[in-house]
Amino acid sequence: MSRSMTELSDAALVVTIGRWHDDALAEVYRRHGGAVFALARRVLGDPARAEEVVQEVFVRLWNQPERFDPERGTLRSFLLAQTHGRSVDVIRSDRARSDREQRQAQRTAEAGYDLEREVWDLAVAEKVRDAVMELPEPERRAIELAYFGGRTYREVAAELDAPEGTIKSRIRNGLKRMRLSLAETSASVAWPE
Repeated sequence: MSRSMTELSDAALVVTIGRWHDDALAEVYRRHGGAVFALARRVLGDPARAEEVVQEVFVRLWNQPERFDPERGTLRSFLLAQTHGRSVDVIRSDRARSDREQRQAQRTAEAGYDLEREVWDLAVAEKVRDAVMELPEPERRAIELAYFGGRTYREVAAELDAPEGTIKSRIRNGLKRMRLSLAETSASVAWPE
């Protein structure tokens, strides 16, 4: 750092920063960085977060030096006002994020029953699918068309070219076999009569 930077006033340093002299910014940081960090740390209570705020304040000064008006106060008061404002923004942002996370956690907890129910339903569906696949082909085909295909007994009978009574018997026998098979695997399913 040149000796001339240490001799400049704060206002002159800010003008020099506006001309992209990084040694001027380094001198401003040397003079005011400790006070800026102390305030950020006091407001935030976290040294790491305070360092982030300090960096933001000095980067903002580097990018927008014209925002400092020496007629409105000292550079230190300007930097401390920027630090306080940014620190409060960080706290508000953290609080808003925490509130969002709490609301989401509550929604998840309230929906937890539905999630458990959905997992249970998937497990039962897999056991039912296995039980259907174990049935003799005529019973399996009749049940698939009636229950999974949404067809009536009459439509199933027409499609399989069998009497309606035979289709009803195949479905009834298939459901009994499935009930026994599922009882063995302890899946509780309400079966139609």
